This record gives sequence, structure tokens and C-alpha cells, in this order.
Amino acid sequence: EALQAVRQDGSRLRLASMELRGDEEVVLEAMSENREALRHASSNLRAKKDFVLEAVKRSESALRYASDSLRADKEVVLEAVRKESSALQYASDTLQADKEVVLEAVRMSGLALQYASAELKADKEVVLAAIRGDGRALEHASDNLRA
Repeated sequence: EALQAVRQDGSRLRLASMELRGDEEVVLEAMSENREALRHASSNLRAKKDFVLEAVKRSESALRYASDSLRADKEVVLEAVRKESSALQYASDTLQADKEVVLEAVRMSGLALQYASAELKADKEVVLAAIRGDGRALEHASDNLRA
């Protein structure tokens, strides 16, 4: 019954019992209909690495609702930015300053540069990779590199 309900409307997950909001199958089913459904999953599920890795493969917004520890997990964040570069905005500050992660994001879309740390917005390699993908990325580069 719960599976049927979330198949029709993933946002109904918010009305489900805590037990169902912690059920991987139910939450993934809800995400199939509503990519934002992870926000209603149990905190335990949002902190479970294997589950969140699967969730970020399915939805670009999943990283937004992952636990803080998983938003700071390089493997999870790399998977998320490979799906959607703008997921970088939900990564921890440490990973927004991680050159490998940011390069991955800006290679997908140069505009992801806006979510990088100030230090990487001043990094010539990162900025060049970003503007190769989208010239508009230059507006997010440091003043030094725009001059």
C-alpha cells in the first residue's frame, strides 16, 4: 500500500511512518516519482553511504538532503557532481575547496565554478577548465583572473 502511494506521488513519503521513511525500497520508489523525496527519508537512511550513493545516481538533488558527513564524503560528492555539476553547492566547504572535485564539476558545466571555494576560483587550471565548458563561468572567477 505504501509503495503504491509513493509511486503515484513521491511527496506522500512525508506522511509515511518513520519505519517506512527508513525503508530503502520505499524511499527509492518515492524518488522515482519525486526527486526531492529524499528530504522525507529517515535521518539514518540519509546517513547510509550505500543508499545515498544510489540516491545521487538517481537524483541531482539527493546530495542536498544527505547527512553532513556524506556531504563531506569525497566518493559521494564525486558521484553527485558527475550526475549534476550544480550538486557541488551542497558539498561540504572542504570538498568545495578540493581541486579534484571542483575540476570534475566544472568539466561537466563551467558554471559550477560559482560553488567552488575562493581559492579555486583563483586557480588558473580550474578557471580555464570552467570557461572551456562555458565562457560565462568567467564571471565567477576571482578578480585577479578576470583582470
